Amino acid sequence: MSKPLSEQELHNLAMNYVGKDLEQRGFEFIAVNSKLKKHPQFVCIDKNKQYYFVIVRAVILPENPNNYDVVWMESFKKHAREKDAKVLYAGVGLGNINNKKEPICLNEEYLLEYNGIQVLETNLN
Repeated sequence: MSKPLSEQELHNLAMNYVGKDLEQRGFEFIAVNSKLKKHPQFVCIDKNKQYYFVIVRAVILPENPNNYDVVWMESFKKHAREKDAKVLYAGVGLGNINNKKEPICLNEEYLLEYNGIQVLETNLN
């Protein structure tokens, strides 16, 4: 019998994809927080020593991984401005490859929708 992945395990899976993407883009990790609903998941710097707060969100397909809570994100952007950091968002969609109504299980293939990292503007309007 297959073991369905927990919400935390799905989040960790999404973080693995995003972490590899950040590494390939040349970011250096300052801090990593894999606890569910603790933000940001990654604090990184680029070669110019600019700080970035990276939000990772795992969703179950067919939910759109590129959508996020705009109201909550505004409060997070305020926090980033106070710390002179930029905000990056990475939504990761995961789904059961055989049946979208079934959970994603350990050691089984799954669907992945990852469109990369979005830069979220932190400037005030």
